[in-house]
Amino acid sequence: PQIVVSVYGPDFFGNDVVRGYGAVHVPFTPGRHTRTIPMFVPESTSRLQKFTSWFTGRRPEFTDPRVVAQGEGREVTRVRSQGFVTISFNVV
Repeated sequence: PQIVVSVYGPDFFGNDVVRGYGAVHVPFTPGRHTRTIPMFVPESTSRLQKFTSWFTGRRPEFTDPRVVAQGEGREVTRVRSQGFVTISFNVV
């Protein structure tokens, strides 16, 4: 099993935009586990798309969160690294 994290926040114009996506496998062994998830954001592929997304306030984002958890199809997606999220698990 995996946990998919989607982080949203306001941009300069006050619109909610994606700040990052990430995924991590849930540990199976009992105990306290800490995982650091590298976050990424989809990027526009052309300058025209970048300008249009800036002008309209709508940046590229995934419509299906399963894309983040699966490996297939992501090798052709242009992304930019966007920080880290630390998550703690208490497995019984």
